[in-house]
Amino acid sequence: MPTTEFTIDGLRDDADLRAVMNAIQDLPCITHAEVSVDTGAAAIEHTSMVSESDIRGAVEDAGFSTR
Repeated sequence: MPTTEFTIDGLRDDADLRAVMNAIQDLPCITHAEVSVDTGAAAIEHTSMVSESDIRGAVEDAGFSTR
């Protein structure tokens, strides 16, 4: 199962973390997601039905930038 890793900029608190997690988990075929509010590190396990650009797009639609 693919794992996509990237950094999310702009996370300040638990509310931001919830917004990002909700955006990621709304995507189909996400099996596990971990995001650190302290470092912005994200690791998302998913099936091949979802691409990295889909995941990054969901995070950016939630108001955060990725790198």
